[in-house]
Order: sequence, then structure tokens, then C-alpha cells
Amino acid sequence: MDFQSEYRKRLASLEEAASVVKSGSRIYMSGNAASPFTLARALADRRDELRDVEVLHVLLLGDDPLVKDEMEGHFRHNSLFVGPADRQAVNEGRADYTPVFLHEIPGVIRSGVLGIDVAFLHVSPPDNNGYMSLGVECMISKAAAESAKMVIVEANDKMPRVLGDCFIHVSQVDKIVEISRDLPELPRSDPSEIEKEIGRHVGSLVEDGSTIQIGIGGISSAVLIAVADKKDLGVHSEMVSDEIVKAIHQGIITGKRKTLHPNKVIATFMFGSREVYRFAHDNPVFELHPVDYTNHPAVIARNDRMVAINSAIEVDLTGQVCSDSIGARIYSGFGGQVDFMRGAAQSKGGKPIIALPATARKGEVSRIVPFLKPGAGVVTTRADVHYVVTERGVADLHGKNLRDRALALIGIADPQFREELERSARKRRLI
Repeated sequence: MDFQSEYRKRLASLEEAASVVKSGSRIYMSGNAASPFTLARALADRRDELRDVEVLHVLLLGDDPLVKDEMEGHFRHNSLFVGPADRQAVNEGRADYTPVFLHEIPGVIRSGVLGIDVAFLHVSPPDNNGYMSLGVECMISKAAAESAKMVIVEANDKMPRVLGDCFIHVSQVDKIVEISRDLPELPRSDPSEIEKEIGRHVGSLVEDGSTIQIGIGGISSAVLIAVADKKDLGVHSEMVSDEIVKAIHQGIITGKRKTLHPNKVIATFMFGSREVYRFAHDNPVFELHPVDYTNHPAVIARNDRMVAINSAIEVDLTGQVCSDSIGARIYSGFGGQVDFMRGAAQSKGGKPIIALPATARKGEVSRIVPFLKPGAGVVTTRADVHYVVTERGVADLHGKNLRDRALALIGIADPQFREELERSARKRRLI
């Protein structure tokens, strides 16, 4: 195939690309640092021509023009993981949230439960064989490209060519819009003293040769600082961040002892600084795969000594974890927390960890609570929880009865709240 002529045939203006969307369509938009907002803005310009267009996505970053108040009735988001761009709209009832395990989303799309009319994706320019990398976000985009009736891409000369199972061919797309714009970057900040203490406790659970899963934020940064003395760590995670790249440069992460994909960093998306994107370009150390592979618990479990580190909003005295809402107010989503908790639990020598500060609101409220707030969702069940870590220590809950769980969790709560938690536990007859 002469892919160059096929490429030229598919070149289109923004207006032409946006024109394929009809009223009542369901469109999919890639997310994270690959959010296709150039196309989204062109679609927003067609507001008055369109009604009831559903915008399906996982997590959009940046200024989303399709979620603004004036778009109501024209575009409605259906978020599979709520973020800053659409959090307010979801909680005001102007957008929808679909709770789902991250590894199940590609199957939901392929089955037609969430059938896609048009997929808007953000990709790298084609290589010498006509393949475009999905770049810094593979996640659900490959399933969307293979299932959608039409595929429209932004081909960005600043999108890195990331390797792995994350390529689509020119022949698989219907329209290509060439763009040149920098990718969103994650602001960096140093972990707080509380986060460093949490990191030290988590680090004590990590052994030489472990494979780790971490996210973004101060606790993740603190964990990688705390494991600086560990040898030959590996990564099988949802994401690659600056902290992971730094640990590779420092020789902390080598992947030599991984039992699945040795010597490789496996993830489904990247989010960080420009340095991360430059380092990832054509770098065989990294492989991005669709999320139904990276996050499938059975795949995760093939990594011996798998340590999954996830956060939470609050944990009750029986070990139930809420991480997607603040009471009834939706904050994020299921994401991959349960995927990795269950995968690590099935791993040989694996350790699933929930790590969170003991308090919130500058110490005013405890995040270890007698009951979850009214309306709060249980993302990770009490039976899935093994380790809970705060700056006050480690509670090992696996195989423990409700009495022992309550005592262990009170022990890692902030001291100012322990007496109150004990009273609540006695009232519930947990202790």
C-alpha cells in the first residue's frame, strides 16, 4: 500500500473533520495528555447545528469547550472517570458518570453497550510504514478506533512515537487533521512532610525486585524517594510520570527481575513534563498497551512481588474504601484501583496498598471514619483491602475480623481522633 497517497487523501480541515458528527451521535474522545481539544473546539463551533451529542471519555485535561453551560442540550458528557474538566457538570446534572472498572471499558465499547459513532483521537505523525502511534495515551483509544463507525485524528508533530500495542494505520482512519501544539504538562511539586512519612511506611513494604504500580501526586513521589535503596524494581502501572523517569535514570527501576515483560516499563498512558515525553519517544524501555491488558487483574498477577499503591478519600473502620466521591458528590471514578488491588492480591508475594493522609482540611477531619459519608460509594470492598497506610503507620487487614480491623485502623488514625473512633467502634460493638 502506498500509505503516503492514502494519507494525503484523508487530510482534512478542522471544519471538514468536525462536520462528520450528526445530532444524536455518540463520540469518543481520547483523554489525559492526548485530549483532542483542537477538534473539540471545532466541534463546539457547530453548537447551534447539533443536538443531543454524547461525548464519551475517560479523563479529559485542559479547557474543554464542550462542557460549558451554553453547550447544554447540544453536547452531554458521559464520563468514565470524572476530572476537573467535567466534575462540576456531573454534579450539577449537566453530564453523566458511568462507574466501571477501567479494564472492562474496551469490552463495553466492543460489545456495543457503548457503541461509538465517531472516535476523535490524538496521534503522532505516521512512520515509514504508515503507522501512527497513539502516543501518550493508549488506554481505550485502540478499542475505540477499531469499533467506531468513523475515526478522526489529530496528527501532532509534537506527539511522541511511543512504542507498544498502541498503533493505528493510516488506512484505519477516515480523516486526518495536521496540528502542531505542545502537550499538557503536569506541574511538579515536592511531597509534604506527611506524604514523605507515608512514603517511608509504604517503602518498608517494598522488597528488592518488586514490580510497582503508582499514580501521580505527592504520595507517589514520596514512595519513589523512600525506595531509593531498593534494587531492580520494575513498573507495571496505569501511567508513567516524571518520578518514574527519574527513578530509571537513577538505576532504581531496571525491570531486571520482572516475571512479565522483563526490562520493560508497562503502562497505558503517560502524563508529566516535556522531559517525560521526549524520553518516551521511540524508547524501547516503554510499552503502552490497551487498558484491558495493563489493568486486567490476571495480567497484573503475572508479575511476582506486585506492589499496588492506590489512594482514597476515606476508609471506614471495617476497611471499606471510598475513592470516587465525597459523600454523594462525584469526584473521580473507579479507575484502576480495584484492577490493581485484585491483581496484586493474586500475585506471588504481592501487596495491595491503600495509602492516604490520616486527616483532611488541614487536620480538621479524620480520613479514618466510623462510617463512610452518606452517599459515598464503596470502590474497594473490605474483602479486597490488605494494607492501609497513613503517616501514623501500617494496618494489615487481610484475613482479620472486624474487631481486629477496627483496632488496627484506629491505630493509624491521627491521635486527636482515636478516642472518638474508639467510642464509635464500641457503639457499633466492633470492639
